[in-house]
Amino acid sequence: MICGYRYRIYSNKEQKVLLEKHFGSCRFVYNKLLEIKSLVYKKCRINVSEFDLNKHLLVLKEIYPWLKEIDSQALQQISRNLNTAYKNFFNGSGFPKYKSKRDHNYSFQIPQRYRFEGKKLLLPKIGLMKIKLHRNMMQGKMKIATISKTPTGKYYISIIVENELEYPDPEPFSHATMVGVDVGNITFATLSTGEKIEHPKYLKNSLERLKCLQRRVSKKVLGSNNWKKAVKHVSKIHEKITNQRHDFQHKVSKRLISENQAVAVETLNIKGMMKNHKRAQSTSDSAWYSFVLKLQYKAEWLGKTVIKISQWLPSSKTCNICGYKHPNLTENIREWQCPDCKNTHDRDINAAINIKNFALAEREEGPGDSFPIGRGMNQEAPLL
Repeated sequence: MICGYRYRIYSNKEQKVLLEKHFGSCRFVYNKLLEIKSLVYKKCRINVSEFDLNKHLLVLKEIYPWLKEIDSQALQQISRNLNTAYKNFFNGSGFPKYKSKRDHNYSFQIPQRYRFEGKKLLLPKIGLMKIKLHRNMMQGKMKIATISKTPTGKYYISIIVENELEYPDPEPFSHATMVGVDVGNITFATLSTGEKIEHPKYLKNSLERLKCLQRRVSKKVLGSNNWKKAVKHVSKIHEKITNQRHDFQHKVSKRLISENQAVAVETLNIKGMMKNHKRAQSTSDSAWYSFVLKLQYKAEWLGKTVIKISQWLPSSKTCNICGYKHPNLTENIREWQCPDCKNTHDRDINAAINIKNFALAEREEGPGDSFPIGRGMNQEAPLL
């Protein structure tokens, strides 16, 4: 089993300088190696391997002597990450991009030679640092560690730990031990049991304060000390919103996974929804993608199952009792009555029940089979 742990670390003035040197140097080396790899392939159609990139790294150290102040394994990890980025590109991801210090993605990785000494962390070329061990780490082999910096100036270390424990086998589930979840902008999540989890809307609640702070940033001289202070105030608000959102999603996902043997969710086209300027802000505030990720890895840890159904299935338009499909159900209609069975449906609850039924049908018929959609959809399936 592989687990990840993230702790906050505290640096003194000298260590802060060394950390900033590591961030800048790793970004510089990544851009240089990406330039070399792209140029060689463009001119000679030759793919530069990780071993060859490490040879170029020795040349860069001779040209730029200040790179010798950086941990050698942190620099070698860059060539490994670059090759991984190219593999992901050939598998369908985007082409590797040059790193910029304006992106605030400050991080570097250390594959080994770091260790704990009491309540302190020893990093090569940096020294002993205070660390906040807010939770105990499982026994196992510590793998790669990532040192990162947030826009607010806080430093963190993320450690991958691999132990000998095996992931539990998925537990069997039935209609009674499964729940369907329909997510939305108005209500964060609606369960097939009829429960509605209200949307906290952390971003919307902080918009007025954000607008005020962003106006202050626009009035400052770009690059001045006052401008940097104003930008840091904005970053603190965004960091608080992110922490609130993660805390809320962790609590909801843990409850759903603990109370049910299986959870059915709908696959959503988040990128397409973000292109709609009228709902882009509420979509980003919901962060459905990260919520589903939390459901998936928590289910893997506890031996539960997460089933994702297609986004094109008419979960809201279909009556979960008789299977009637509403011909023109718009988004502003929150309740509708089925003309066949005369039952009145709450739009979100009906969608959650249908998501559950669609997921059960997929498990019974196989992922390659068609879903029973339309009239008589679930005549043999047990109903809630």
